Amino acid sequence: MQLITDSAALVDACSALAKFEYVTVDTEFLREQTFWPQLCLIQMAGPDLEFLIDPLAPSIDLQPFFELMANPSIVKVFHAGRQDIEIVFSKAGLIPEPIFDTQVAAMVCGFGESVGYVNLVKKVLSIDVDKGARFTDWSRRPLSRKQLEYALGDVTHLRDVYHFLVNELEKSGRSHWLTEEMAALCAPETYVTKPEDAWKRLKMRVKSKRALAVMMELAAWREEEAQSQNVPRNRVLRDEALYDIANQSPTSVDKLADLRSLSQGFAKSQRAREIIDAVKRGRDRDLSSVPSLKNGRQLSAEATWRASRLRMRQIFLL
Repeated sequence: MQLITDSAALVDACSALAKFEYVTVDTEFLREQTFWPQLCLIQMAGPDLEFLIDPLAPSIDLQPFFELMANPSIVKVFHAGRQDIEIVFSKAGLIPEPIFDTQVAAMVCGFGESVGYVNLVKKVLSIDVDKGARFTDWSRRPLSRKQLEYALGDVTHLRDVYHFLVNELEKSGRSHWLTEEMAALCAPETYVTKPEDAWKRLKMRVKSKRALAVMMELAAWREEEAQSQNVPRNRVLRDEALYDIANQSPTSVDKLADLRSLSQGFAKSQRAREIIDAVKRGRDRDLSSVPSLKNGRQLSAEATWRASRLRMRQIFLL
């Protein structure tokens, strides 16, 4: 088990992995306290090699890793890789390609929707994965041997799962289904949330199109604040408060102070004044630019990239 902590060793490791047709990839990260994920560990494996990379090591240059991720000759294998890919995109401005997501492949092969890594390894390999280290603090150094062994297992078992699923797809003739879904994972727009589109992430209950217009402006304001300050969205303003403000649409900080979803004294903050400005923008918005509400009350979140298509495909597997 090799933990890479310097740039020279990383160059050698990536050069060795670049000789293979595929590499399995996983990351450990934290984002509870930040908007952008903090990359804490990278795990990679080829058919007979495996490495751990410490991105927090002093002066390490991750460019060889990013170049490997961009190499079009190597398939990058992830399990539920959307957040891993998002990290690479946010750090290097690129999307690993081509990719193979074993969670999506497992759905196509009939293992059910959004099957977890532990369950998939159990079903395919009859191996019980110890997830005891899953929720540890990956930013703290030094990492324990238990943490490193856990992290490495996420890419070593993935090799055998990958081979199994590739064979299943070939036997069933469904490989082309996976190609379509991988294209969605490789699309840059999957990982870019424009402030004006931030409302689409929310499941919200608003009472009118005017309230929805206010919600759209509030969500855009919150997104800008969260990104610029690198804090979670709910640290800026909780979802519950967003809904409450949108439905009540207060036009002054005094009226804002009457809302129970906001903490006492919030109305005296700079954010309170910015919220009122967002409310006013929403109230002044042309309603022809606002989507219609379903049944006048419920607006569903924008469907995720896989939900509808793979649910439909599950029907064909029954």
